Amino acid sequence: MMMKIKHFIALAILLPLTSYFSPLAMSAQEKQLFTLEELNYGGNRNHILQPENKWFAWWGDQLVRNDVEECYLVDKKTGKEKCLFTLDEVNEWLKSDDMYHVRALYNASFPYPDQPLVALGNKKSFLLLNFKTHQIVWQDSISGQTANDWNKESKATAYVKDYQLYVADADHHEHQLTTDGSREIVYGQSVHRNEFGIEKGTFWSPGGQRLAFYRMDQSMVTDYPQVDIFPREATYEPDKYPMAGMNAHVVTVGVYDIATNKIVYLKTPNGSVLSDSVTDTRPIYFTNIAWSPDAKTIYMFELNRDQNDCRLVSYDATTGERISELYRETSDKYVEPMHPIQFLPWDSDKFIMQSQRDGYNHLYLYNKEGQLLSQLTSGAWVVQEVIGFNTKQKSIIIEANKYHPLHRQIYSVNVTNGKMTQLTSDDGVHHGELSTSGSFLIDRQSHPTQPRNISVMDISGSKTKNTRLLTATDMWAWKDYALPIFECGSIKAADGVTDLYYRMVKPYNFDPQKKYPTVVYVYGGPHAHNVEASWHWASRPWETYMSQKGYIVFILDNRGSEYRGRDFEQATFRQLGQIEMQDQMKGVEYLKSLPYVDADKLGVHGWSFGGFMTISLMLNYPDVFKVGVAGGPVIDWKWYEVMYGERYMDTPQQNPEGYAKASLINKAKNLWGKLQIITGYNDNTVVPQHCLSFLDACIKAGTQPDFFAYPGEEHNMRGHASVHLHERITQYFENYLK
Repeated sequence: MMMKIKHFIALAILLPLTSYFSPLAMSAQEKQLFTLEELNYGGNRNHILQPENKWFAWWGDQLVRNDVEECYLVDKKTGKEKCLFTLDEVNEWLKSDDMYHVRALYNASFPYPDQPLVALGNKKSFLLLNFKTHQIVWQDSISGQTANDWNKESKATAYVKDYQLYVADADHHEHQLTTDGSREIVYGQSVHRNEFGIEKGTFWSPGGQRLAFYRMDQSMVTDYPQVDIFPREATYEPDKYPMAGMNAHVVTVGVYDIATNKIVYLKTPNGSVLSDSVTDTRPIYFTNIAWSPDAKTIYMFELNRDQNDCRLVSYDATTGERISELYRETSDKYVEPMHPIQFLPWDSDKFIMQSQRDGYNHLYLYNKEGQLLSQLTSGAWVVQEVIGFNTKQKSIIIEANKYHPLHRQIYSVNVTNGKMTQLTSDDGVHHGELSTSGSFLIDRQSHPTQPRNISVMDISGSKTKNTRLLTATDMWAWKDYALPIFECGSIKAADGVTDLYYRMVKPYNFDPQKKYPTVVYVYGGPHAHNVEASWHWASRPWETYMSQKGYIVFILDNRGSEYRGRDFEQATFRQLGQIEMQDQMKGVEYLKSLPYVDADKLGVHGWSFGGFMTISLMLNYPDVFKVGVAGGPVIDWKWYEVMYGERYMDTPQQNPEGYAKASLINKAKNLWGKLQIITGYNDNTVVPQHCLSFLDACIKAGTQPDFFAYPGEEHNMRGHASVHLHERITQYFENYLK
């Protein structure tokens, strides 16, 4: 039986949860050990260890379950199912050839609440099928497109092909919007290197008659010289990579009107391409584009290059003229807009905005003139996600960690009176998906000993009604394996006040009388966390693999990581790696206090920011860590990208002391232990210049790191290369830490 919140906190935070794991029915010696082919997501046998799952979609307020070969209508009260159609029927109705053949129904969606239309597709095509009449009502080819954005209201599609932006209307009349697109002039795609919550470059208006889109001129940005080694003669394939303190690209926003077939550009006060002035408040980043309900106005956040002056501005979508500034937020560190405003479905004059201005991410209600009406949520906790709106109750449905930082619960926030009601009650991490009206909710939940529960909730009345649709049982492959012991607890940060949460993974045959080599797995950077109250405390499969080889693995979320509030996150400002190392060393101090941790056999491993942390710890505490494996590590922040780097470090010109202190180049002489550095040969996030420069510094200092590169791979190893990667990491610890 699942425990409620208060009981859980007493166990999870005050004591490690070894009590969650009772003795196994079979002895550990009788159970199987895991292989990386089973544990790793790129493994050939990974599917056998995936917990039982079901896929659901909303058809208005009706619930549909999508399987590989069938779609079922689900009774929300009883969970009983009725088949709507099968995969064989769909392909028979489509008379499918290779272009339109549908291979599975997992991703089937139902965009029209009052029509029996299902949206289907594959990598080559997209179509709408009437599953009552068995007729295709709309279809389009998406083969060869770089980006595709279909609007369900107008059935118009925006797409990028051969660098040019196109719009095809509902009658398939193609309109080419641009002619100068190239690798230097980019249309309709994500800009600002996916920072500020940006994931795409086209934004349809309500009704789908107008399209806002990004235009990014990166001709002034330096090329990083990537090389494709696989042809007979290696070819030059450069990336545009704006490094901190150097030229940044220039972004503008266009608006295309289907009715007039014309484009206007918003008259934004673009900042300079290269700006080193701390006082420069001209915007250069344009983020979180939103439309007014009447499709006449565009709203977006404008941010200066220093990222400490953020403004919400409205523009006339027909003329491009700037209308007004509705909100301004400044900081002595940085402001980071991550979410577009959202208008209330029942009141087109009001919208909600998310901000950390009081120290935590919360919701604020404004009218369209920019007048603050109320702060809807408050407290020392974080709104993690706005799921949507319940129009009947005039409330906002959110995910938040109000009761505890490791938990994510679902709440309803009444817009009229601000009353906040918790909709979910079982411990763990919940993710919700609302029906069209917002009266019903799919709740996907996980907790430390339960990989997956799925329920449908009726939230239309004063009392929530819950129907369980899936409880992933223990009658699946994991029961045949020797499970590690997963624990969670807390320690104090280096400031002596702040709570930090950790996960510890112990061998399945753990003996407290023995001493174990221990690996600290670290990330430590912004916009990420490693520990939460989901299955196995969010443990990574590699930790299981290492634990069965006789290691303890320890993971700590230091200050600077997400979901703990603005001050917790911004403690690392202008000094990346320093506060993080202090907190990680408090974790090491805790490990050394445990009689079963071999303090002479401590290792450290991390990737990306975690790779930076790994080498930082190895060089700053050379007498502590015997072995390290650093993947895709940042070595010096002056080689990292403008948006991220300058947010947390300012420019190298503004903060030379901070850059020098964080740089690992001049510390190469401190390497005593065994260090393996791994990179993707074509990493376009942390470019190979980092690793190669550090190797050069080690050569000059006479120190001896090991190095391995994955040809053709980018920042993370894809597919089966990930299995090879994790075996390599494991072997390095096996060779040098035991």
